[in-house]
Amino acid sequence: MFGITKKIGIDLGTTTVLVYVPKKGIILNEPSVVAISLADKRVLAVGKDAKEMIGRTPDTIVAKRPLRDGVIADYRTTEAMLRYFINKALGGVRLFRPEVMVAVPGGITSTERRAVIDATISAGARAAYIIKEPVVAAIGADIPIGNPSGHMIVDIGGGTSEIAVISLGGIVASSSVRIGGNKLDAAIQEHIRRKYGLMIGERTAEEIKIQIGSALYLAEKLEKQAKGRDMISGLPRIITVTSDDVTDAIQHELQGIIEKIKYVLNLTPPELSADVMEKGMVLSGGSSQLRDLDRLFSEATGVPVMVADNPQLCVARGTGIALENLESFKRSIFSS
Repeated sequence: MFGITKKIGIDLGTTTVLVYVPKKGIILNEPSVVAISLADKRVLAVGKDAKEMIGRTPDTIVAKRPLRDGVIADYRTTEAMLRYFINKALGGVRLFRPEVMVAVPGGITSTERRAVIDATISAGARAAYIIKEPVVAAIGADIPIGNPSGHMIVDIGGGTSEIAVISLGGIVASSSVRIGGNKLDAAIQEHIRRKYGLMIGERTAEEIKIQIGSALYLAEKLEKQAKGRDMISGLPRIITVTSDDVTDAIQHELQGIIEKIKYVLNLTPPELSADVMEKGMVLSGGSSQLRDLDRLFSEATGVPVMVADNPQLCVARGTGIALENLESFKRSIFSS
């Protein structure tokens, strides 16, 4: 009977939730947004449908992200969101409660960790396992973490950046900083407000970052039109934003990640440091796709940098692989 237990791996991200089912791969990839009716606290939409509503809802509906900086900011909404994704992954028939493994930031506290387990069980899981994001990001990036040599992973998500050196399946040195794609978007919004006197929404800021953003100044500038509200007249206005604007806007946040990478390199034992210098660090997470980010990190640290294949899927893939091989990954999971 236990052979029928369904297993689900969830990358519970600040901006995106990915769901992995063994033998099927990643079956869901949706924004971690929930739309709620304020009158009766009813969940109206989750995922893509809810994200469409951000910044466009009437007073009676609020579209919000229940996770902030990779941890639960709103427990009930997170539970509703998990329930929605678990049900969708199982597809209607619910004879057995699934075993669910959730990837969480390496830097979360025991209270935050407990909240994730409780929310997952309340959402319908039979058992909930918590695994740290740097470990699963490394597994998903095809890094042989079981080997007795040092591997460095930098996972830059929507809410946090996780930096870790892994050897023999465990984390040797690590740190987590609450800087990710969302902070970059907010920095772009703030820069455009200050420089052009224009208020833009978070979705517009994200589009600017993805389409023309770069970590280093580009020889050939990219341009994009941005629509927003003039701060003085209050009327709609369109401006042209360049890639240099984005580079200026996000420098401070990127320096915050670089400081943490240097800090982790500092904590790494010399033998493993030599391995990292030889193999380089691997970037994963959706925000690692920013143009020239690998070059910026390499210039700042002197360590070669590679971006993983499909970086935004690494954590979800790794969670799935760890689920399929639960026995061999028990040590990585349960060593806190």
